Amino acid sequence: MPVRKSAPVGAPTWIDLASSDVERSQSFYGEVFGWTFESSGPEYGGYVTASRDGRPVAGLMFNDPQWNSPDGWTTYFHTTDAKVTLDAAIAAGANSCGAPVMEIKDKGWMGMLSDPSGAFVGLWQPDGHRGFEVVNEHGAPVYFQWTGRDYATSQQFYRDLFGWQIETVSDTDEFRYSTANFDSEALLGLMDGSAILPEGEPSNWNFFLGADDVDKTVQLVLDNGGSVIRGAEDTPYGRLAAVADCTGAAFNLSSLQ
Repeated sequence: MPVRKSAPVGAPTWIDLASSDVERSQSFYGEVFGWTFESSGPEYGGYVTASRDGRPVAGLMFNDPQWNSPDGWTTYFHTTDAKVTLDAAIAAGANSCGAPVMEIKDKGWMGMLSDPSGAFVGLWQPDGHRGFEVVNEHGAPVYFQWTGRDYATSQQFYRDLFGWQIETVSDTDEFRYSTANFDSEALLGLMDGSAILPEGEPSNWNFFLGADDVDKTVQLVLDNGGSVIRGAEDTPYGRLAAVADCTGAAFNLSSLQ
């Protein structure tokens, strides 16, 4: 199994789940993907690291009711200076969510923001914690996607913030999509969701976890209290599905090619 030592600057580097029932979520992801879990202890607020074959793939933490936010996943992007990046994002129209950059002892620095379209996203400046170390495997991140309104504005926001090299895949009213390439590899996409997002639903970042067998994994999701948002279907990019876990946090599945 290849081990990823670090993410390119400006690329997704970590994902974590805010769950109203962390123990139940651990059981769910353990059954569906075989993840194992280790708590960082009270010093880190009980933050839990999920691993696959001994390598970190994600984090879990308690979703405090005071946050007034549904359970959900957050994607973090690699930056060499979280404060500089957060300041630049705010100057470009983002919202800092009322919190400054936070130092996580011996791990790194974290910043949170909502982009100009309202999509919630994290920043991560690594120290001891390099992010997820497994990619393109069963139960590991495969791909990331922004779906939202204000497509052109958001494209420019992320291009300016992270220096992304953006390539247009399609630019029609029916399907408007672009990718950001890192070392010639498309690690993420931006999709114009103005015609498909329900009224009141904000723009969002989500991701795809690899599945050896998407249909069997969908069934495991159901067997462990999750639900199906969009059933498995063949696409030019593999067999894909959208699901929600046992407390309602959404994510996607992708076959491995």
